[in-house]
Amino acid sequence: MKELTERQREVLSFISAFTKSHTYPPTIREIADHFSISVKGAYDHLNALKKKGYLKLEDKRSRTIEVVHNESELEDTKQLLEIPILGTVAAGKPILAEENWEGTIALPPAMIKKQGEYFALHIRGDSMIEAGIMDGDIAVIEKRETAHNGDIVVAVVDDAVTLKRFFKESNRIRLQPENSAYSPIYCQDVRLLGKLSCIIRSYN
Repeated sequence: MKELTERQREVLSFISAFTKSHTYPPTIREIADHFSISVKGAYDHLNALKKKGYLKLEDKRSRTIEVVHNESELEDTKQLLEIPILGTVAAGKPILAEENWEGTIALPPAMIKKQGEYFALHIRGDSMIEAGIMDGDIAVIEKRETAHNGDIVVAVVDDAVTLKRFFKESNRIRLQPENSAYSPIYCQDVRLLGKLSCIIRSYN
């Protein structure tokens, strides 16, 4: 096997960890977004991993990335990071949720950014199901006080916590659900706790 660059190791680790937690591989767009690079940049990394024999990849189909040699050869995936679980967030109507430490969840380093600070919340509700976020999931959140339009965020509105897609309009904030049965939340005053990094789901 040819030696990998550090970034190729990170990409391979992310793909393996994502596939284990979701039971399907990430798209090239999801890889690009995770590493804050262009889609072409992500594809170039995948193509290099394919040429080195670490991946199988069908160019014209989504979610066809397959890890041929798993990350057990990569040292950084052996060091799991403990992320605190701090309670429940509503993917539906906002619910009151005080910060309440409920233990931790262990994640491989490839699932999160090295310089970020993270916490996790249990998901309650179904307003984000069209974004693939289900009742009972665990959301891993990167702590942030700002967001870009379209980001999925944890927001505090009138002392209630909710998970929605964020949009800043001319004179208000729109918190948009991903379920046509729900209406957007409009507000002037919103406090952001963080941006969604990944979703952990158990099939037990």
